[in-house]
Amino acid sequence: MKKTLEQINGCSREQFVDFLGAIFEHSPWVAAAAFSSLPFPSVDVLHKTMINIVRESRVEAIVDLFRAHPDLGTRLAVAEFSSQEQQSAGLDQLSAEEYEKFHALNQTYVRTFGFPFILAVRGRTKEDIVAAMNTRLWHTASEEAEQALLEIEKISGFRLRELLIE
Repeated sequence: MKKTLEQINGCSREQFVDFLGAIFEHSPWVAAAAFSSLPFPSVDVLHKTMINIVRESRVEAIVDLFRAHPDLGTRLAVAEFSSQEQQSAGLDQLSAEEYEKFHALNQTYVRTFGFPFILAVRGRTKEDIVAAMNTRLWHTASEEAEQALLEIEKISGFRLRELLIE
């Protein structure tokens, strides 16, 4: 059920974290930290506040956030938002051959960077995702960390707008 910004601004800390805690994959600490900045004048300001919390966090917390993301195309159970997003890109209906390709790319990516490949898959096709994985495997570690943060910014923005009415 969607809430208005006014309702969010009137939440207790527990309600705020319960409602917005899943915006960042298995990382309710972001919502918990954002609570102290209430009230928010707009959804954009709320989102920017949350992004700044992530970007200003310790490197270990950011890497933990990266590692909380599931592999794209996984057959394992994933969080509700991730499941919906992967379904929208057709990743829940991979052929055996496509699954093997995704699995191999995911393994190579994790070996290279130490965390799962992160991409805002909304509006993308399986082919787009494979192409992005192949391209990003050539990034340096710092380039890829920045790209992962940019993708998390997009993902969290989509999720926030799904939950809130401006």
